[in-house]
Amino acid sequence: MTTSRRILLAGMAGLALAPTAAAAAPAPVVDDVTVAEERFARMIAAAHAPDVTCARQAERYADAHWPDYVMAARAVLGARV
Repeated sequence: MTTSRRILLAGMAGLALAPTAAAAAPAPVVDDVTVAEERFARMIAAAHAPDVTCARQAERYADAHWPDYVMAARAVLGARV
């Protein structure tokens, strides 16, 4: 599976669970984030970047906004178990 397809699928998974996760905790929690949660949150953030076709812009957007997607990443990772 290519990287862009993974990012797209992660973004879609984050969109499906983001409203539920956002309602559960309005403020992003960055203190107790595991490596898996951070990586998945960065992947979801990159998928939500305004210009997904430009890898650098998507990466910069992910670096700046990944804490906003931690709860969505936790919800997706928790649903997998």
